[in-house]
Amino acid sequence: MSLPRTSRLPYGGDYNPEQWPEEVWAADHAAFDLARIDTLTVGVFAWSLTQPDEDTYDLTVLERILDRAHAEGRQVCLATGTGALPPWLAHRHPEVNRTDFEGRRHVYGQRHNACPSSPVYRRSAAALAGRVAAAFADHPAVIAWHVNNEYGGACYCDVCAAEFRVWLRERYGTLDRLNDAWNATFWSHRFSDWEQVVPPNALSEHWRGPNHTAFQGITLDYLRFTSDNLLRTFREEKAAIREHSDLPVTTNFMGMYRPIDYHRWAEHLDFASWDNYPPDERSASRMALTHALMRGLKGGQPFWLMEQTPSVTASRDVNPVKRPGVLGLWSWQAVAHGADAVLYFQMRQSRGACEKYHGAVLGHAGRTDTRVFTETARLGAELERTGDRLLGGRTPARVALLFDWDSWWAVEISDGPNRHLAYPPVLISYHRALWEAGAQVDVVPVTADLTGYDVVVAPLLHMVKGDLATRLEQVAERGGTVVTTVLSGRVDEDDNAFLTDVPGPLARLVGVRVDETDARPPGETNPVRLVADGAPEVVGAASLVHDLVLPEGAAVVGTYGSDFYAGTAAVTRHGFGAGEAWYVGTVLDQAGTDWVLRRVLERHGLVGPFADVPGVEHAVREVGGRRYEFVLHHGDAAVEVTAHVDGTDLLTGERVAVGQRLHLEPTRVLVLEVDGAGAGG
Repeated sequence: MSLPRTSRLPYGGDYNPEQWPEEVWAADHAAFDLARIDTLTVGVFAWSLTQPDEDTYDLTVLERILDRAHAEGRQVCLATGTGALPPWLAHRHPEVNRTDFEGRRHVYGQRHNACPSSPVYRRSAAALAGRVAAAFADHPAVIAWHVNNEYGGACYCDVCAAEFRVWLRERYGTLDRLNDAWNATFWSHRFSDWEQVVPPNALSEHWRGPNHTAFQGITLDYLRFTSDNLLRTFREEKAAIREHSDLPVTTNFMGMYRPIDYHRWAEHLDFASWDNYPPDERSASRMALTHALMRGLKGGQPFWLMEQTPSVTASRDVNPVKRPGVLGLWSWQAVAHGADAVLYFQMRQSRGACEKYHGAVLGHAGRTDTRVFTETARLGAELERTGDRLLGGRTPARVALLFDWDSWWAVEISDGPNRHLAYPPVLISYHRALWEAGAQVDVVPVTADLTGYDVVVAPLLHMVKGDLATRLEQVAERGGTVVTTVLSGRVDEDDNAFLTDVPGPLARLVGVRVDETDARPPGETNPVRLVADGAPEVVGAASLVHDLVLPEGAAVVGTYGSDFYAGTAAVTRHGFGAGEAWYVGTVLDQAGTDWVLRRVLERHGLVGPFADVPGVEHAVREVGGRRYEFVLHHGDAAVEVTAHVDGTDLLTGERVAVGQRLHLEPTRVLVLEVDGAGAGG
């Protein structure tokens, strides 16, 4: 099972007509026609309507919505409606409400508000999913199923405690193995009965919040358990759907979202989808990273951009609108990195509650002459113009960036060396260096097949599991390059330290031994002089953690400039087989990280055609023997670049020739269908 079958890139988004009288629906669909909107996501939060009490199901509203969508020529991604509990369920069965980290049982309110272990919740959610699927499995408008919405949150109730113990027994088998994994002889924690295990929270192992735990192994396993426990509820709803329909099933992810290990979920989704709400207006490289992360969940299969705002997000302290042209630019960036659908939240602005000021295709007045609607319609016309050409396109990446939730959790719950070190900023920095150099990058789990990559970048690879060290060695042996960093190779899958020199199982590959690791407060930096192979010398700034690196076969390419370890190795390069491995023994600033990765990419000829033009992004998709090259200008000022391929811009129909000077205004996008199968650089 893969993506829904469509004739073009689906365009549209979350539509909640149940919030409006039916006379508004006609105006909505007329506006959708103007904007070339062909796909609606329906029923995401409809539980209290579709099941008004425990014994009653009423799907008539959904039926009218679907019938109207079909009559208007639109297709629907139909939700099960289980994204938030209905009040009656929480009132009649208060045990479905979550117990928080501080041990407080919540009352009804908000969303993400159900205990995923509650038998009543699980039974009710699966029953509703089955009812919806039975009613509409054969409806001609329905092309896919959307389960729940933006899964997240954790519960610490007694039922979750019992389920955690079941999960632990399945994982470890015996108490001896559990005690060994958790190093339980420390602080007299050796368990002699499974019933003695309780969830790690503010009442047990934690003292200053979720990241401060006395036993990292216990907390790490509860993070894993919570992710798996939520996954179980998804699988139960999917199973209920499968009794009636074989259409593709998804749920919308949230990019780099810490609480859920999306890699553990990936095999259970027919296609990945996610909601893109960047934290600021300067997040182009971060969005590219997260698109690639979503694409990597299913081995490079395209994903759906399930949500983005047409204009403004309403959940932050300050919520700026998207500047003119940014909607199209960011949407095309998603397509460039693997999106096979461009969808919004929301189609019509809610009249009340916390999202009444969240952006929408149609505002409260329902006008179609606003700037937002005009840009929405322009993008709809562009997507319609491309037809089915881009559907199914894949990224021909030769660079892999490893992303690992276990390492993320383990680094951030560790007591030492520096609690100011966070996982995402380091991943973002390394990806940004690759992105700005124009490399085509896959973001993949540590279990991925690495044989197709020339370069593998593994920042903060704190936890080394299974045969990963051997597979990284194989990359270098056959001529590739591996890059890893400080705090890598420290712990096994139980979060226990390797009983050997750092970096543990990576030491043979990188050719170094770490004698000590110094930690410094935020804002304090140590200069690092970087020089190699006649490249221009750069002095980068190192911060937070500094390995005292002793080369054991590796060449020194970067040295510290201050403190008692001034002049010693900070960055090394080690020949291994036909290739090499770099070890960056600190957290480098962006300039230093850029320097390291540019050297690596140059070795393999993987620097892109616009690497020296700030703000200009280059991305590639290939499908059916055809190659599409995207040029996207994220900068604030117009630039000129030189065309590197012969082709036709799908958005304008204009021809482009190699060597032609191209004038790019800010937010300009070109989607070039390259002449000749497989052509291009």
